[in-house]
Amino acid sequence: MKAPEEIYAILKERFGEEKIEFKEDGKVVPWIIVTPDAIRDVTKFLRDDDDLDFDYLMCLSGVHYQKENTLGVTYHINSTRKKHSLTLKCIVPEDNPHVPSIESVWKTANWHEREAYDMVGIMFDGHPDLRRILCPDDWDGYPLRKDYKVQEYYRGMKVPY
Repeated sequence: MKAPEEIYAILKERFGEEKIEFKEDGKVVPWIIVTPDAIRDVTKFLRDDDDLDFDYLMCLSGVHYQKENTLGVTYHINSTRKKHSLTLKCIVPEDNPHVPSIESVWKTANWHEREAYDMVGIMFDGHPDLRRILCPDDWDGYPLRKDYKVQEYYRGMKVPY
């Protein structure tokens, strides 16, 4: 079992400090920030490396960091065989929220990415079927953004909020 600090050292050696950054605040488990252009390669490496063997994407969540005008994707991954887990984050600007899809790395990312797109508005480039999964196709806005305003009417019906 490897600690997040050990995994970061491996990733830093492989991908360089300009692509990844280690973060910890003492309140939650440490995490690694990965630049969007490196996320697919980093996750593929984490999956395929025999010493790391991250075989399970537990959760992928979209986040709105309103004060910073950014959106983020948080990935919680696990190795069921090696018994270690890791949190990765990708941060993108609100006005250009593009992150490469990791659906080709872990197939379960398919629905998670669709939900992050639908609820937060993150575009997952290379996703095989990026469309809304919870809201109707013609819904206005992204309900989990902190600045979201519920539309008063939808198709002539009052929205009950």
